[in-house]
Amino acid sequence: MNESTLDASVAAELQDLVISSSDVNSFLAELCELSAVSLSDALCQEVSCAVTLNRHHRTTTAAWSNPQARLFDEIQHSFGEGPCLHAMTTGTTVLVRDTRTDTRWPEYGLAIATQGQLSVLGVPLTLDAGAAAALNVFAPAADVFDASAIQKAELFASHAEKALRLAVRIGVRQQLAEDLRSAMESRTAIDLAAGIIMGQNRCSQAEAMAILTKASSGRNQKLRDVAEKLVGSLAAEGHATHFDH
Repeated sequence: MNESTLDASVAAELQDLVISSSDVNSFLAELCELSAVSLSDALCQEVSCAVTLNRHHRTTTAAWSNPQARLFDEIQHSFGEGPCLHAMTTGTTVLVRDTRTDTRWPEYGLAIATQGQLSVLGVPLTLDAGAAAALNVFAPAADVFDASAIQKAELFASHAEKALRLAVRIGVRQQLAEDLRSAMESRTAIDLAAGIIMGQNRCSQAEAMAILTKASSGRNQKLRDVAEKLVGSLAAEGHATHFDH
């Protein structure tokens, strides 16, 4: 498939997603899954994708290709810096060839390497209504994103921007605001729950997020629901009870 054919194919797939998706979050989730499958095929190894959203100077993980991708993205948020956040704020693609040796964000690199992710690619998405985003791609091997893979990820991001603007034009603007507001509320509960676990277990934010995610998976409940239950039980009892994960 030549470059122009690939470009047209990606555009058509993403526009189909806009039409078939019930809301913006659903579209972004499908975008993550489509990007992960396509890039995994291109690289001959499985990669994970997530989308980070920023609105009114607050960030959240809005969508992910699998639960692990959400954890990988949340780890970056806990540090408040990293390749994907940098891509989103600067509007430039950021490549980390080896998280164990990259000197730009050493603490984040160590945390994500501990999770078995040695390559990270952050591709910016420019959105309407004062929002910005980034497509984040994680791979378990070092230095896997070659020029072709980076170009393909940027192609997805470029067409995703156009597809999102199309979604807004056909009446999804209010839904976008509601989705982002809901995501920010989720983020607050998750941050509070992570803080509780950090205090109880004397662990780092990354370790606390891993505990929460494990509990979410084990109980087959959304991460937000687990976090809200923990925060709610603490508020009701008026004292800390150890979180059972």
